[in-house]
Amino acid sequence: MSSPSNLTTVNLGNNSNTSAQQFFNNYFNGTLSITSNQNDAVIAYFQSITKNPQSAQILASTVIYTAISQNINPMTIVQQFQAVAPGQLTLYLAMFLNLNRVGTSLVGINNQPITNKYITRAILA
Repeated sequence: MSSPSNLTTVNLGNNSNTSAQQFFNNYFNGTLSITSNQNDAVIAYFQSITKNPQSAQILASTVIYTAISQNINPMTIVQQFQAVAPGQLTLYLAMFLNLNRVGTSLVGINNQPITNKYITRAILA
């Protein structure tokens, strides 16, 4: 015996294209593939910079994932990184990794809003 309710049923099939699924659920995304030579080359590049195999592996995997997600050849990205001055590589890498991130969670961006002088005075007083 069913009990009467003013709530309607929820069709879960309609939720497949919501923004939440785009940002939090990668289950339905296809697998990304790269050749072992390309993978080794990207890892070797970052290992020559960081001198640490673990950090090189992490950087390489994030760059490869971002490049393939943007339909860019990872080797093209490595060639562009090689042309950048060593002191500027961190900035370029942060901006490249931000291509796949939501605007509220950008990597390497320091946003310090200007505080009103009256608020600052009230806090310091």
